[in-house]
Amino acid sequence: MSDSPLVVVATGNPGKLAELRALLAELPIRVAGLGELPALALPEEGDDYAANAAAKAREAARALGAPALADDSGLEVLGLGGAPGPRSARFGGAGLDDAARTALLLRELAARPGADRRARFVCVAAIALPGGALRCARGSCAGRIAEAPRGRSGFGYDPVFVPDEQETPGRFTLAELSPEEKARISHRGRAVRALLPALAELVLGASPQSPVAKRS
Repeated sequence: MSDSPLVVVATGNPGKLAELRALLAELPIRVAGLGELPALALPEEGDDYAANAAAKAREAARALGAPALADDSGLEVLGLGGAPGPRSARFGGAGLDDAARTALLLRELAARPGADRRARFVCVAAIALPGGALRCARGSCAGRIAEAPRGRSGFGYDPVFVPDEQETPGRFTLAELSPEEKARISHRGRAVRALLPALAELVLGASPQSPVAKRS
């Protein structure tokens, strides 16, 4: 793999990096997170998933001179009018960690009826080249917000999100699922798998119809 092309994953989140490494594992590429590379300040995020993902990927590709993969994701809750959405990682302010943001979300929904707890995770993944080429793909995962956190896997809001699609429907949170099942149904897994043909084409020079580009 030492001669394989390098793809930078433009995130400082170790949980997200681990998921993206696993999703990219079948491609003949080397993957490096920002912690392995020179310090890089990513653009400040706004209110649009695609714009955020594209800006991060483009800045990392430009600054580091290598293809860069980035994603932006968020949790959209029906009873909160679609919030926190693209601001999910900043919900409640910059001083909160994952557990505090999750606790705030549960407080906001404490008096809400069942339908208001319907939610979905949304993700847009982007691959950018130093020369400016850019491709994006989107994925989503529908479900509901649990009454309390459950599970030790995952990160962010995973412990309170119960996806509709799972082997035991409606039972487990994302944080209770195996990494393999989570990758199969999650918003990030779907977005990255949809992006793989473009990534193989741009980074590996593969035809969109080749087995490498079609691998997902």
